[in-house]
Amino acid sequence: MREATGTLIGAWRRHGSDLGFGAGIAQGFATLGQIGFTDRSGYTAIGTVCNLAARLCAEAKDGQILVSSRVAGAVEAVATLEDLGNLELKGLRRPVAAFNVVQSTGAADARPNLTVVAREPEA
Repeated sequence: MREATGTLIGAWRRHGSDLGFGAGIAQGFATLGQIGFTDRSGYTAIGTVCNLAARLCAEAKDGQILVSSRVAGAVEAVATLEDLGNLELKGLRRPVAAFNVVQSTGAADARPNLTVVAREPEA
């Protein structure tokens, strides 16, 4: 994800926009469904896992991909992780163990495909 956004961020910076990239990823159970009313509705996910991912994302500094302990356990074989300890995150009762994904150590063919659907600023 960092590699894919690097080129795009560079192009925006050349046009005077100071952008960064940070992400938060959590894994767990959520309630999915349609929300709203007849004239205006959308599909959404709600639950603690959504809040956790959003809070990790808000905590991430430029270049960081922060993951929950559940995600860390799932990716530790293909990624180098930095233990950030427990973070106090708004809306969560207890501190949450967080990890920074430093780099991918897996083979290129083991990584999922990623397509960045964005464009550079118009000149």
